[in-house]
Amino acid sequence: MAKVTLKDGVNWVGVVDWNLRDFHGYSIPRGTSYNAYLVIDDKTALIDTVKAPFCNELIEHINEITTIEKIDYIIVNHVEMDHSSALPTIVKLAKNSKILASARGKEELIKHYGAEFERVEVVKSGDKIELGKKTLTFLEAPMLHWPDSMFTYVIEDKILLPNDAFGQHLASSARFDDEIDQHVLMEEAVAYYANILTPFSPLIVKKIQEVVTMKLPIDIIAPSHGIIWRNDPMKIVNAYMDWCTGKVVKNKVVVVFDTMWGSTDKMARAIGDGIASFGIEVKLLKLRATDNANVVTEIADAKAVVVGSPTLNNGIFPSLSSFLTYVGGLKPKGKTWYFFGSYGWGGGGVRNMIKAVKEVGLEVVEPGMELKWVPTAEELKKCFEFGQQIGQKVKA
Repeated sequence: MAKVTLKDGVNWVGVVDWNLRDFHGYSIPRGTSYNAYLVIDDKTALIDTVKAPFCNELIEHINEITTIEKIDYIIVNHVEMDHSSALPTIVKLAKNSKILASARGKEELIKHYGAEFERVEVVKSGDKIELGKKTLTFLEAPMLHWPDSMFTYVIEDKILLPNDAFGQHLASSARFDDEIDQHVLMEEAVAYYANILTPFSPLIVKKIQEVVTMKLPIDIIAPSHGIIWRNDPMKIVNAYMDWCTGKVVKNKVVVVFDTMWGSTDKMARAIGDGIASFGIEVKLLKLRATDNANVVTEIADAKAVVVGSPTLNNGIFPSLSSFLTYVGGLKPKGKTWYFFGSYGWGGGGVRNMIKAVKEVGLEVVEPGMELKWVPTAEELKKCFEFGQQIGQKVKA
């Protein structure tokens, strides 16, 4: 492997997972990487590891720079197994290393990998370790996005290693933000935020404000997935602040639907046309043709979401039920939700969708629109008018 240097003595030793397409239900069409970092001074620290199937590749990358036996510290910023499942093997090879994690990280490591991790040393915010000329300090970041999460900061080199914050699921032969298409980079960054970190938005804002208050100079942000931010690290910090606070929301409506025999499809198109008649950007996304992750990414900068389902067995069509479960866990804020659908001999799809979304605290406009059987020309006109009502509210 060609040596990847962030700054003198700080190297990327991670691996690229070119072929992964699913990350616990979140589709990642461009693959991902598991980023680990080696800091070498009088003493050597390994910050995070990788997913177990790639352990040998991590070992090779370390041994190209030093020998794994010379590692003095192993820093575990986050215990999730894409970052830690290689750890038991690494610990056996780096026999004399000290393992550092947050208090909750120690608890989770023991639960995941056994009693041998009782020897983990707990660090808390503000603690430091001296490697020689380089100093590492730590900042606990609970629930970004697990209870154990923390950041590591290389003081002299002004490098922030925040694990899952500020990352992207993006496999690339390039390692840095100035080496890759910016559209692709930000597209994957917002998808990552929208599908993983949305529920923690208030905590993210608080943590960013805390870092700002600490006045930590930052030259490089090196996350655990995807590209390293060295050209303009504040670009992703400012983007997160905008996403977390809703500043990037625009006059855009996402219409999410599925259909059995085409009736709900006809309604969706008419509603979309009504919205668009106000000069508003509209995205029509049919489930079973678009996965939940892509829908949520489109929703990130939308003002309103319009959801349509045919009624099946007096309830919600399965693909819509799955979508509402997925989005209910993320709870994207600052959106207004509308509902529509078709039915045969009995309704229930729209009523049950509204109930499901209300239960998770999202803002719903009632009543929804529900039509029986195939919509007539007159009924499609009413769908268009329903869309116009939505468009008028969004524009206002």
